Amino acid sequence: MNAPVTSSLLRPALDESHLDWLEEEAIFILRETAAAFERPALLFSGGKDSCVVLRLAEKAFKRHAGTQVDGTARFAGRLPFPLLHVDTGHNFPEVIAFRDRRVAEMGERLVVAHLEDSIARGTVRLAHPLESRNGHQTVTLLEAIEEHRFDLLIGGARRDEEKARAKERIFSHRDAFGQWQPKEQRPELWTLFNTLVKPGEHMRAFPISNWTELDVWLYIERERIPLPPLYYSHPRGVVRRRGLLVPVTEVTPPASGETVETLPVRFRTVGDMTCTCPVESDAADAADVVAETLQVTVSERGATRMDDRTSDASMERRKKEGYF
Repeated sequence: MNAPVTSSLLRPALDESHLDWLEEEAIFILRETAAAFERPALLFSGGKDSCVVLRLAEKAFKRHAGTQVDGTARFAGRLPFPLLHVDTGHNFPEVIAFRDRRVAEMGERLVVAHLEDSIARGTVRLAHPLESRNGHQTVTLLEAIEEHRFDLLIGGARRDEEKARAKERIFSHRDAFGQWQPKEQRPELWTLFNTLVKPGEHMRAFPISNWTELDVWLYIERERIPLPPLYYSHPRGVVRRRGLLVPVTEVTPPASGETVETLPVRFRTVGDMTCTCPVESDAADAADVVAETLQVTVSERGATRMDDRTSDASMERRKKEGYF
């Protein structure tokens, strides 16, 4: 009979040398984007994956300028592209505050595309005020691409997140309508990338495609990457709904008959408040999260995203329409 293995026993034997290879690959991809495209942008929401890609971009294009008292690395210079965020208006306030603070610290240019502007233009119509805006982000994103003439967007999507994302190439071609066609993806043999696009088309690039959730947290711990406080344990009012812990907010109020509980929780992923749920956790820092991640059996989106539970093909359908 096998004895139970705790995370404290697993962690000392964990080989982290592969992080150097993943980092090198990601930096190579980022430099390819800067060399091959005229108007790229880096998608930055303040989430953990985009924070990792941002750190990788600093290493790819900036000069290391020492270490701060808390052990965080400092970099000098500017990135060769702006940062882009699609703000649904239903983002967690803590994440928006972190996003603005981080961008100000770095001195980078941030382009914010507001879904509220799409609603005002009439290009997005909501069925009711509290409807999830997550899926509607596609319209605002494509409008931002057209307005700023971006020919490539760098994102933090990973293949381990979800079935549709597992099909995605590192350089993902999008047609003149911003659509993704999985059967028309280009081969990527020996890290040779076909980056040619016709007028009106664009690309999406995913430097951390080959990373896992565990890799991301190991890298966050190693690099001391700052994150919004939602990623670590904190008390929050939640209700239990369809097997998930739904945070109680102004856009996700408790339904009649539901009991509000205050539990120690953290978010494995952050996004629109109407579809993002936390998990119970006492993890207070990145090392604690690594220990928890070693034991999880459900992907972060499967455990926390209500929008991905509508059907097995929900993400693929949205990606074909132009989603991240």
